[in-house]
Amino acid sequence: MKSEVFYTSLRSGRNKSLLTKIADLARAAGIGEVVRERDLTAIKIHFGEKGNTAFIRPLLVRPIVDLVKEAGGRPFLTDSNTLYVGTRGNAVDHLQTAVANGFAYSVVGAPLIIADGIDGGDEVTVPINLRNCREAYIGSAFSRADSIISLAHFKLHEAAGFGGALKNIGMGAASRKGKMAQHSDVAPQVISKKCIACSACLSECAQGAISIVDRPANSPLPKTGATRVMQIDQELCVGCARCIHACPRQAVAINWESDLPKFMERMVEYTVGALKGKNKHSLFINFLTQISPACDCYPFADAPIVADIGLTASRDPVAIDQASVDLLNSQPPLESSCLQGNEAARTDKIKAVYPHVEWQKQLDYASELGLGSRDYELITV
Repeated sequence: MKSEVFYTSLRSGRNKSLLTKIADLARAAGIGEVVRERDLTAIKIHFGEKGNTAFIRPLLVRPIVDLVKEAGGRPFLTDSNTLYVGTRGNAVDHLQTAVANGFAYSVVGAPLIIADGIDGGDEVTVPINLRNCREAYIGSAFSRADSIISLAHFKLHEAAGFGGALKNIGMGAASRKGKMAQHSDVAPQVISKKCIACSACLSECAQGAISIVDRPANSPLPKTGATRVMQIDQELCVGCARCIHACPRQAVAINWESDLPKFMERMVEYTVGALKGKNKHSLFINFLTQISPACDCYPFADAPIVADIGLTASRDPVAIDQASVDLLNSQPPLESSCLQGNEAARTDKIKAVYPHVEWQKQLDYASELGLGSRDYELITV
């Protein structure tokens, strides 16, 4: 049976504002069935990196918050800390960035809670026993919530092809250790020419995997001429990534996964872990607005690749992402975007921007794992 995906355009008028249409869309998709009386309801959203302008506008979140309250739920907006070093790498910076981007209580009507705590280590280990991951490390605030609402800004992504409901939950709900497990199956790498052996990383490693050793003869020297360098024991390292954030010189970096299909599989497996026990109490809403060619994690947003399309909502995270891709590809590319003059963009805009990414993999694997179906019926609200 085809999954239901509800759609609303951005057209509005005197008697029907966009805020009203968002509420109507969520009702049609079953928000009243998802949220129960006294549910702690996690509204998973990306607060936007400092300097980014493509994330979901806070004002558009308020109708969802109000509907959760109407159903008797207790909503909170949440996201987990980033793996990379930016303006959302710990809860203090993350919350300051969120408020600077407009996510104040007076606007959204709900508190902001960083899912994996002050430093990215507050997590729940969820057994999943799948092809790549035996367990998933999920931010505790997300894992302990009673119901889930995903608000995803649909956009393109250099590793997953696109980011929608699956990525918003699979990557976004993971703790820092969980993000590391998805991006890489090896320990962080040391950039020798940046390391001055300051030892700031030593106290952050609970596994004793870090040591300061004499610099090998063939190791490039930093400008300070430091003769010692940080070393990571691959056997002891658990990939928590705390050393990455502890280093004041950015001398520790992620060993990015080069096998993109494997990365997408792990991301989908983490979606399974994040939704475990909550599948019947989850709702997914994708905002197909200002669809940028890269993630909202960047401190900027390039020109949108198509005109704003509208919003989709569904109880099925696979169907909503498939429908969102189809709606994207049905639009003419904007000549003012990076797709200018790219003939491939008329059939597959994701491939036009990222020809090396087999974006269908995340949908195929999610369907295989029972997260949902790629077959859907689009219902206009």
